[in-house]
Amino acid sequence: MYYVYILYSESLKKYYVGQTNDLDKRLVRHNMGHGNFTKKGIPWVLVWKLEVPDRSEAMKLEKKIKGRGAHRFIEENITE
Repeated sequence: MYYVYILYSESLKKYYVGQTNDLDKRLVRHNMGHGNFTKKGIPWVLVWKLEVPDRSEAMKLEKKIKGRGAHRFIEENITE
């Protein structure tokens, strides 16, 4: 299983979209400063995730979300 996820940084007021097969480990890495973009926005908060069957599906959805924009994707697809 893979996850597509959206993180939010309050300090940057920005979203980050990614995909991984180990979401807990990946979130820890983002918040430890690994990665050129995410090290600037610590702490990152998980605001959305979706489990998909394989990496191919994860990559397709990640690309779709990035093309649409994470903020817009959240507004259109997530209701609380």
